[in-house]
Amino acid sequence: MRIEIHPTHPQPRRVKQVTEILRRGGVVVYPTGTVYGLGCDIHQKRAVERIYQLRQLKKDHPLSFVCPDLSKIARYAYVDDFAYRIMKRLIPGPYTFVLRATRDVPKILLRKRKTVGIRVPDHPVAHALIEELGSPIVSTSAMFDGQALNDPDELHARFPQVDAFIDAGWGGIEPSTVIDLTGTEAVVLREGAGPIDF
Repeated sequence: MRIEIHPTHPQPRRVKQVTEILRRGGVVVYPTGTVYGLGCDIHQKRAVERIYQLRQLKKDHPLSFVCPDLSKIARYAYVDDFAYRIMKRLIPGPYTFVLRATRDVPKILLRKRKTVGIRVPDHPVAHALIEELGSPIVSTSAMFDGQALNDPDELHARFPQVDAFIDAGWGGIEPSTVIDLTGTEAVVLREGAGPIDF
């Protein structure tokens, strides 16, 4: 199902339509502010497994998830003063932060790790979805043959197995910058969108 949602003024009725799909365990392609992502409700274990299958990812490949704001992150990750100061400056934005996970993170997202990647996206559609859903959205880049797809028509064609494709116009081709905040200094694990002069 292809659902067109306005990229800057998301229509509430269509946002609700997508969140109902997520609540039922659906997997969606949605805009994140950088590349399009494959997403599902964090509490839907089978949907998380489907994302691994759709992207043909190994079981130890880390998936991140998106939250609406900094206050919600504290439920799923330990945020010390050092991490808080950096994150407060950079979110919302094109950054994924690696933090130590709390017990509220589903085990399927942790595997043998004790850390988790969390992002607060700067995209009106992504933000509207998370707010309406009321829980984080598990997320990984919608890639095909190692390439990020940004053309809505191509995305729709490449991921016919998803329950909904949210067409919010052309996406980006550069993924988020990944920053590890589990130590005493910030370590950039992957340079992507967004400056790293923090």
